[in-house]
Amino acid sequence: MTAADSSNSGRSPGNRPLTELPGVGPQVAARLKALGLECELDLLFHLPLRYEDRTRITPLNQVRPNTTVQVQGRIVHQEIRYGRSRMLLATLADDSGQVMLRLFRFFPSQLRQLKEGARVRCFGEARFGPGGFELIHPQVTSLGRDNGPPLPESLTPVYPTTQGLAQANLARLVGLVVTRLSQGSIRLPDPLPQASDAPPLDQALLTIHAPGPNEDLAALVDGHHPAVQRLATEELLAHHLALARLNQARARQRAPVLKDEKGLGSRLLASLPFKPTSAQSRVIGEILADLAGKRPMRRLLQGDVGSGKTLVAAAALVVAAAAGRQAAIIAPTEILAEQHFRTLSAWLEPLGLTLVWLAGKVKGKARRQALEALAGPADIAIGTHALFQAGVEFRDLGLIVVDEQHRFGVHQRLALTAKGQRGRLLPHQLVMTATPIPRTLAMTAYAGLDVSVIDELPPGRKPVTTVAASQSRRDQVIERLKTALADGRQAYWVCPLIEESDVLQAEAAETRSVELARSLSGFKVGLVHGRMKPADKQQVMDDFGAGRIRLLVATTVIEVGVDVPNASLMMIENAERLGLSQLHQLRGRVGRGSDQAACVLLYRPPLGEMARARLEVMRETTDGFVIAEKDLELRGPGEVLGTRQTGMLRFRIADLARDADLLDSVHGLAAKLDARAQNLIIERWLGQAEQFIDV
Repeated sequence: MTAADSSNSGRSPGNRPLTELPGVGPQVAARLKALGLECELDLLFHLPLRYEDRTRITPLNQVRPNTTVQVQGRIVHQEIRYGRSRMLLATLADDSGQVMLRLFRFFPSQLRQLKEGARVRCFGEARFGPGGFELIHPQVTSLGRDNGPPLPESLTPVYPTTQGLAQANLARLVGLVVTRLSQGSIRLPDPLPQASDAPPLDQALLTIHAPGPNEDLAALVDGHHPAVQRLATEELLAHHLALARLNQARARQRAPVLKDEKGLGSRLLASLPFKPTSAQSRVIGEILADLAGKRPMRRLLQGDVGSGKTLVAAAALVVAAAAGRQAAIIAPTEILAEQHFRTLSAWLEPLGLTLVWLAGKVKGKARRQALEALAGPADIAIGTHALFQAGVEFRDLGLIVVDEQHRFGVHQRLALTAKGQRGRLLPHQLVMTATPIPRTLAMTAYAGLDVSVIDELPPGRKPVTTVAASQSRRDQVIERLKTALADGRQAYWVCPLIEESDVLQAEAAETRSVELARSLSGFKVGLVHGRMKPADKQQVMDDFGAGRIRLLVATTVIEVGVDVPNASLMMIENAERLGLSQLHQLRGRVGRGSDQAACVLLYRPPLGEMARARLEVMRETTDGFVIAEKDLELRGPGEVLGTRQTGMLRFRIADLARDADLLDSVHGLAAKLDARAQNLIIERWLGQAEQFIDV
């Protein structure tokens, strides 16, 4: 450890803040933080997406199409060619041949850099063009009179970055820290027993950030290289150790005992016009047993779209109210929260319970009255993230229900938990998701939670028929839609964007609503999207629910919480751009009535391999758990869980699908480590995030 490191008493190796690195001011630091990078250790564990081979120069007569090459030579010709738009063409030559450099957008500085006679080094993908091989917008380095900068001895990593943070700047910062590691200025203790096929920790990091030309690049990128596996093992071990400690701490926590001695739950079920499914009854029993205990309930409720999670939540809310405590249910959107308010009001107000609605749009006198009720007589709060905010106080919050929990940030969930803490007593928590989570992920990502599953749909539900159709068949789809509307049915037409985008070439909801209103004259067409004022959005949804609007054109704002039984047709444009989970959620808006429902996935060809696979899965099954497993195969756990956005369990290196076979060895390693080694590994990988691991 250097003197500089030693002077920072109490600072662990590699924990020097990035603001101490040259060139990291407040603006760059903020962009680094957006990537989760705050200290040197973060940069060391920020793995490359891919690698570029800049260790060699390819003679121009050996350039091959569709390969990334580095070439150098002299510019022998330059011209600006005019057509639909102007472009810069420059011919690069060496002793073996020549290649064309083509730039569609260029600046005066590039004109000077690529002038005739200039010696340059270029890096880019070679393609076969009208006049032979060419490089489109290559990276260009001027060589001057000498041979320019020396070639690197290792492959050049390309890192995940964010807007406003140039790849070159990020790579420079990572390089600084990697150099400190290689020189011994940063020493990372390596407490794991040395396996015969695994490199030491520091060597694994150096291999990943600066691999030699002969390293197996494919294995590095896909995570099967021994260097990556070494890091993945330690990261999984860190989470395992942290969860074990969390469970030990939880065994000492206490919560209010909630029992329904007034029989409100039985009265609720008796008042319903339907009978709960056996799966709902089983899950309600599991939750009521938790609430009657002295330890805080931490339960994850998984249920496919339309499986009846709201009734299960209502049964839990009633128990809290019957026990004299308050309960809160929060949802990620006002549309979903308001639907919960209407449904639960119809069920629970006849039982004599007081419900309070609180969302961002509740202002003035209505907000003051809501806050007074929450601090006083209210039994149940229903709302959005507004329930987390400062100034919202509860009389006695004993139960928190979080719907679509993966959409909330971890600090938000902690804030609501804090509002219910009374001394050593913590509120019970039920978190719900309509996005089924594969078993492998649930076992690890939610290891601190008990899991309940509603694996049965209400009787009479018919599977939604799903077809995929090219955009070229849109007129046929509109004709089919016209027939269905004439028969009294309602439908959704979903577009990914609100406004036109030349970049994404996706159909915009605003444009499509105008076109469809013209094509479907005689039927009222509504429009809803996230930028509308809440009151306007709700009015459209009310009109659609009442049947006054026959076709609702929407963005994915309707993904969750919209329940209109008469709507039995769903058209999704640019379906190839959406993930399996999102497609499944959208499809779940139909099929809630007695009519046979259908979903049309409109795509723009040609389809990529992953997009084709997603659409095929949607056509083959409506089972959310099967879809979740396929989603895991196609996208990986980080995307399935949405962890980068939500602050939930987040893996930097490990991939739960790829590295499932490491879990057994992790359990064995944990038993061999003393307390000091355990502390070191947890701090290295989790730091202060340990407290958030299953919130």
